[in-house]
Amino acid sequence: MTIKVGDKMPAGTFGIMTEAGPGAISTDELFAGKKVVLVSVPGAFTPTCSAKHLPGFVEHADDFFANGVDTVACMAVNDVFVMKAWGKDQGVGDKVKMLADGNGEYARALGLQLDGTAFGMGMRGQRFAIVVDDGVAVHVAVEAPGKFEVSSAERILATVE
Repeated sequence: MTIKVGDKMPAGTFGIMTEAGPGAISTDELFAGKKVVLVSVPGAFTPTCSAKHLPGFVEHADDFFANGVDTVACMAVNDVFVMKAWGKDQGVGDKVKMLADGNGEYARALGLQLDGTAFGMGMRGQRFAIVVDDGVAVHVAVEAPGKFEVSSAERILATVE
C-alpha cells in the first residue's frame, strides 16, 4: 500500500553518519513532535538528483525553517558512506539531514520502491517529497517515472508557507 495524506508514517530506521561513524536514527526520533520534509531520490550522485532535486532543498532550507519546518531530510537507497560523501559534495552542512535507506526497506514500507534493475541500479526509492507533521503525512508528492515536477523544493515550500 502506498503512503497517502493522513497516513501515519511507517516505523523504521535510517542509517546516518555521526561524528563517531555510522549510526542510526529511528522514525520516532525523526518525526515525533516535528514538522519534517522527507525527500527521496533514486540515487546519490545521479544527474537530476545532484543537479536539481537536492540542491533546491539546500538552497531553500532556511525558507523551510522560517515556515515552521524543523527538519529537511533526504533519503536514498545508498549506504551511509555514500550519503555522507554526497552531502559533502552538495554542501548540505546542517541544512539537510542525509538518510541512508541502505536496503530500501523504508522505500518499500512507504510503497514507493522503484525497480531500477534495467539500468543496473537494483531496487531503489522513487523520487518524492512528503511533508510530515508529528508522524503523519500531510502532503505527498510522488513523481511520475522520469519526471521532476511535483517534488521540487519550490513546489513543496508552497505547501508549507
